[in-house]
Amino acid sequence: MDLKEHRQKIEEEGFTIINDVFSTDEVEGILKKIDEADSEKPTFRKSDNLFAIRQFLKEIPEIQKSIFTEKLKKIIFELFGNDYFVTKSIYFDKPEQSNWFVAYHQDLTISVDKKLEIDGFGPWTTKQNQFAVQPSLDFLEDNFTIRIHLDNTNEENGALKIIPRSHLKGIYRAETIDWKTETEVSCNTEKGGIMIMKPLLLHASSRTTNNEKRRVIHIEFGNKELTNGLNYSERIDLQLV
Repeated sequence: MDLKEHRQKIEEEGFTIINDVFSTDEVEGILKKIDEADSEKPTFRKSDNLFAIRQFLKEIPEIQKSIFTEKLKKIIFELFGNDYFVTKSIYFDKPEQSNWFVAYHQDLTISVDKKLEIDGFGPWTTKQNQFAVQPSLDFLEDNFTIRIHLDNTNEENGALKIIPRSHLKGIYRAETIDWKTETEVSCNTEKGGIMIMKPLLLHASSRTTNNEKRRVIHIEFGNKELTNGLNYSERIDLQLV
């Protein structure tokens, strides 16, 4: 697989899509492990509109080898080098009847194990006893996210919408988007495919309208260690998986 074009697109556009990363059997194996997991844990969130698992790879450690196949690790290492590690993971299941949507935003925080007053870090948020903080801009500029699609995803079942090149503009508030100059792109991705994006890329997702599932594994990666007693709440070394 020649990844040169994908590397260039990530740098210039802020995202890329690579299909056929996971086979149908591999996807079904991942889904089976999710179905077998203990859903009573506090990091599992269930409602009519959403089923989500926070700290996904930490809560279901036996799934890590199914996720980080040799093919996926090769893509990561060739695109970004060998010094990146997992800093956050979430599993999203957007059910067929879901009316849930997400407005345009950037991913501006990292998940950490505690709240500490550290210069350059803030503001802080807490969700389901999970601490998150906005780090300095250089943290966010170097990070990347991989979204593994476990279903075919398009405009009708909540595919991610993005604004190309918005990751190059620093902190970019959604209310200041100039639609006269910006273009919206739907990141349609096949089952078993991945979308790679920079966290500063403005992105959103729409309501489901075609009664089709949209199950996605969202994994964030960084290459900067934390200091002053602060740790990532979920740190996984790819070399050890």
